Amino acid sequence: MDDKKPDSSAPDIDSHQGTVPRHVAIIMDGNNRWARRRGLPGAEGHRAGERTLQKVIRRAARQGVEVVTLFAFSSENWRRPEDEVNHLMGLFVNALGQRVDQLHDNRVRLRFIGDRSAFEPALRDGMAEAEARTAGNDRMTVVVAVNYGGQWDLAQAAAALAREVRDGGLDPDRIDAAALDRRVSTADLPPLDLLIRTGGEQRLSNFLLWQAAYAELYFTPALWPDFDGDELDAALADYAGRQRRFGRSGEQLDADGEAEC
Repeated sequence: MDDKKPDSSAPDIDSHQGTVPRHVAIIMDGNNRWARRRGLPGAEGHRAGERTLQKVIRRAARQGVEVVTLFAFSSENWRRPEDEVNHLMGLFVNALGQRVDQLHDNRVRLRFIGDRSAFEPALRDGMAEAEARTAGNDRMTVVVAVNYGGQWDLAQAAAALAREVRDGGLDPDRIDAAALDRRVSTADLPPLDLLIRTGGEQRLSNFLLWQAAYAELYFTPALWPDFDGDELDAALADYAGRQRRFGRSGEQLDADGEAEC
């Protein structure tokens, strides 16, 4: 009988102890609805959302969060009206130019994940320059997902494995969850602990599908421009009150806790 344990990508429990999540991801939903409720054009909602983002990053840093991953532009967002897409791209370019200095001065590392091939060369160069400039910063990492989809992430990781097998560098029998985990776009980051979605919807929308397998999910009706530091604190407090099991029973975790006392 083969006594090998089933393949699993479950994180090590001991590495996830503590009340503050190391890695928080946010689906920033609700900008357009926020604007419509105020009789404003959608562009104003996105501008308000950008201001909220600055506040949330500052609060997360103060609370000790190490990594914040933001769903800024999904691979599905290209289907939106052309004027909205153009505005989003313009907002992104402007924010990139204006905020990199501020992030760098505050020792924040900036990273981008997603398929960059659809962007203009100047934007791709700007993203690479921002990453290079902030690469040595160690206070916090902000990851911006642009033209990103969880299915794309898994597909590119699988393609990387296939190339390694083809080139003779990898035995296909050694491909397991850990091998795939090392090739997704967040491989160099701590495992995802908490995923927040604003705006009231309760779905992942193709965001961090692999990474969210063992993450805690937090859904709030607050529209993104209304999601302030206090809202983030509420999400972190909710996370702190949960028992993360990673496949183990509550009784096992309780027994382990008693043994450590």
